[in-house]
Amino acid sequence: MPLIYEILLLSTIGFLVGIINTLSGGGSILTLPLLIFLGLDTAVANGTNRIAIFLQNLSSLAGFKSKGFHAGKLSWYLGVASLCGSVVGALLAIEIKDAIFNKILALVMVLVVIFMFIKPSGGTDVSTEKLTGKPLVLSTIFFFFIGIYGGFIQAGTGIFMMLVLSAVNHLSLVKTNVVKALVMLIYTTGALAVFLYFGKVNFKYGLLLAGGQSLGGWLSSRWSVKKGDGIIKGFMLVMVLVIAVKLWFF
Repeated sequence: MPLIYEILLLSTIGFLVGIINTLSGGGSILTLPLLIFLGLDTAVANGTNRIAIFLQNLSSLAGFKSKGFHAGKLSWYLGVASLCGSVVGALLAIEIKDAIFNKILALVMVLVVIFMFIKPSGGTDVSTEKLTGKPLVLSTIFFFFIGIYGGFIQAGTGIFMMLVLSAVNHLSLVKTNVVKALVMLIYTTGALAVFLYFGKVNFKYGLLLAGGQSLGGWLSSRWSVKKGDGIIKGFMLVMVLVIAVKLWFF
């Protein structure tokens, strides 16, 4: 494929995925097949995708910061836990096939998102947030296992993070996105390091994809602050259903 087409294709898809990942999660179900279509094997596509994930979340954090939203201490606790898990997951991704796991995951994702939409929201009042004690311990444990999954395949990781932060820590969905962006930035460093060590990264495709993804992440992070929780819930519902179908049938 001519370079100009590669640039246009990767940048356009990257831009859309940057928006999806910032508002909900699951954009990797688009980028991973795209990278494979361009000729990369599964492991290299998985590793290459991490370059864009890393830079996109860096850009998203800059967008949130420009609107006055900052990640607190909770992000660092959860980031370290998920970082440890991501190294384990990435090592598994080098060797293990995931067809059966994908079908189980499809069912789990549908069940947990139904729970989240039935459960009353904690609202945006910071007095309802639960950032210490048992909720902190629970979310740290959950994020370790989310890190394992994220290091393994990535697709849908943001949705799992949002479910935990909403249900356990009672964060608003806008603030959840800020925390998610920093945690994903931290744990992606671990996964990317593993793929780099094993030579499973294509820098040309990764950087082209990252350009569009970073722009989409920056713009949507600022936009989501203006639009609030409602639009983010809509994105979450759509992406969970799409991911579940993808995991089950493909």
